Amino acid sequence: MDVDVSALHLILLCVAALIAGMVDAIAGGGGLISVPALLAAGLPPHVALGTNKGQSVFGSFAALVRFSRAGLVDGNLARVTFPFGLGGALGGAALVLLVKPEVLKPLVLVLLIAVAVFLAFRKAPRPGDMPEPGPPARARAIGALIALAIGTYDGFFGPGTGTFLIVAFSSLLGHGLARASADAKVVNFASNLASVALFAFKGVVLWKVALPMAGAQFAGAYLGAHLAVKGGDKLVRKVVLGVVLALVLKLGHDVVTA
Repeated sequence: MDVDVSALHLILLCVAALIAGMVDAIAGGGGLISVPALLAAGLPPHVALGTNKGQSVFGSFAALVRFSRAGLVDGNLARVTFPFGLGGALGGAALVLLVKPEVLKPLVLVLLIAVAVFLAFRKAPRPGDMPEPGPPARARAIGALIALAIGTYDGFFGPGTGTFLIVAFSSLLGHGLARASADAKVVNFASNLASVALFAFKGVVLWKVALPMAGAQFAGAYLGAHLAVKGGDKLVRKVVLGVVLALVLKLGHDVVTA
């Protein structure tokens, strides 16, 4: 793959990856920063998307590690959500061959506005409110469906995946936003792994750019997860709302100018 990226552009891409990793770990939406940066550096769209996945998988892993160390990742739930998220992402990628992802833009725009309303009026959980360890079969089934549905969406279209996961785990399983962010990272990591495998197979991951960015993404994601753990639901809510607003503006612009 003959794509030249200057040293200055690579440094700026690493800075973008650091910030994207931090934002994505807290609220999702890191691609809003990293993908435009890759495009601005001169990468063709398909290479930019592949390279973005090649570096963002390291960020989702770093955030998952930090959330796990904080005790916010339930292993019993993750055993279900990880494989379903992985399978969903692979299935979603296959759907791209049948349907154009752009058809989802108006629907996703409406859903994001609904997400903003939900977060704005959602009551904060009581202090110390945590789900009981070892979720029952019903909770695992709900988690599996969340992972499958949004994992498929991520493989097919993608924008807002992390945010949708946070809201789904929060509203359907009653988890606090910080805990829901940890739940989301399990599925994010799974879907990113599936995407990286597919993009690498197609040869559209520019590793000489993805790997340096991965180091910055890893550091940013770990820091972001740390801030989410320390800042709790209040911080996550603010960052998620900011990400939702940015997504609404971007998708709204795409729909109007299409």
